[in-house]
Amino acid sequence: MTEDRVNYRGWRIKIRQQGLMIAHFAPYHPVRLRLLSPSEKMIERTWKPNVTVAALVLRDGKFLLVEEETDAGIRLNQPAGHLEQGESLLEAVIRECREETGYDFCPKYLVGIYQSPRPNSDITYLRFAFAGEVVGYDPARPLDSGIIAPHWLTPAALSAAPDKLRSRMVLACVEDYLAGKRLPLDAITHYA
Repeated sequence: MTEDRVNYRGWRIKIRQQGLMIAHFAPYHPVRLRLLSPSEKMIERTWKPNVTVAALVLRDGKFLLVEEETDAGIRLNQPAGHLEQGESLLEAVIRECREETGYDFCPKYLVGIYQSPRPNSDITYLRFAFAGEVVGYDPARPLDSGIIAPHWLTPAALSAAPDKLRSRMVLACVEDYLAGKRLPLDAITHYA
């Protein structure tokens, strides 16, 4: 049987002449999901977390959040998003805040690192939450697709509406910030 291997968006794809099969590899344990017909492809995926960043900005007793469209409906989240290839964590959080709110974010501290599996999925988010301040604002800047608007909300308003939050990490980050959790930015080393 001949076999070709191709990498596509993090998936290792094996194409076999006599038939193809999907297999997902969890850490250390291969798990075969289902056998496909000979006309379909064999796809293997190595598990890895989705690395995200989030900006925490407190001004006049209110936190900066975004109202955004999600698969579960309209939710509130910190300005946050995925780390892009070649980008440092600090560059990512500055970019995400600007793209989602129009505010220029200057990170001062790492508040925490949060690992959260997505329910009923093999997806796990690894969030790096940064505290800082906004140092500029461009109200004319178009916001990312799916972002409805930025808002400034009190911690009490967030605590009172957990069902409106994108994930449990939103409130956890706020609570950790209010509890004084801070790590210096030099706790993170980026090798370019």
